[in-house]
Amino acid sequence: MSILNLNQRATHLTELAKSQAVSLRIGIHEQGGIQILDFGVTSEGGLEAGVLLARICVSGMAEVEITPSDSRLPDVPQVFVRTDHPVAACLMSQYAGWKIASADFFAMGSGPMRAVVRKEDIFQHLPQTEDGGLAVGVLESGSLPTQAALDLIRESLPAACRLTLAVSPTASQAGNIQVVARSLETALHKLHELQFPLENIISGTGIAPLPPVAKNDLQGIGRTNDSILYGATVNLWVRCPDAVIEAVVAKVPSNSSASYGQTFLSLFKAANHDFYAMDAALFSPAVVVFHNLLTGRSFRSGTLYPELLRESFGMA
Repeated sequence: MSILNLNQRATHLTELAKSQAVSLRIGIHEQGGIQILDFGVTSEGGLEAGVLLARICVSGMAEVEITPSDSRLPDVPQVFVRTDHPVAACLMSQYAGWKIASADFFAMGSGPMRAVVRKEDIFQHLPQTEDGGLAVGVLESGSLPTQAALDLIRESLPAACRLTLAVSPTASQAGNIQVVARSLETALHKLHELQFPLENIISGTGIAPLPPVAKNDLQGIGRTNDSILYGATVNLWVRCPDAVIEAVVAKVPSNSSASYGQTFLSLFKAANHDFYAMDAALFSPAVVVFHNLLTGRSFRSGTLYPELLRESFGMA
């Protein structure tokens, strides 16, 4: 892979965020040499902050936009993501694969700092691109990280690494957007689990409805996940034999799960708030379309579920 230093790319975006902090309505803190950008914990944030936060999460390797609503779905805007570097943007950067847990703090960690640490099994299948000089992480949390949490992150990085963290709750405008911007990422991760050859994925887009901001993070987790599971459409441009696509296409969308058809919040509560106790097959977009650049054929699977979305969004 010729894409080098994702953290350097993400650092450019955090510098942009700092230079526009007032207009973005974000806060800037420093603790023990670590810069912390507050996108919605004690700061207001907003739509533009959310788009930039999502771009930081993908290391600038994907474009993120807010687009008009889909007439088939609830009357809300949509978050559209497009990239010609889907593996780097989604799996090496955006995937929330690092659980940051200390005695006094918890967050799901994403962003390209993961590609420096490389502690997740998925990195056994992904190239080494980082030199360890810079690290940028995104934390989904309702509070700013404690010193114990910062120490936990810092000890996993090279001693001289300069660390920047962006933090937002799910129940904020910015946090709401950055989670819904993961529609394409969920398809990429599912394909990895299905052992689809990642090198055959050339480009991708994802689009999903942007829910109303929830009153608390638990409800926000429910709404943003439902947005993807029941309202997202992902298009993938691939180059491989048609048979390779046909072997997985029906297994990718969320309706391949036995849990399909229930709100995420009800399933999450039944699993005692443990993501890892839930059916992994559920974490996928509603609809997936493959376009084969080798043969010119397209393959579609999945279905939208607007009624469930309206219930989840409180718009029934």
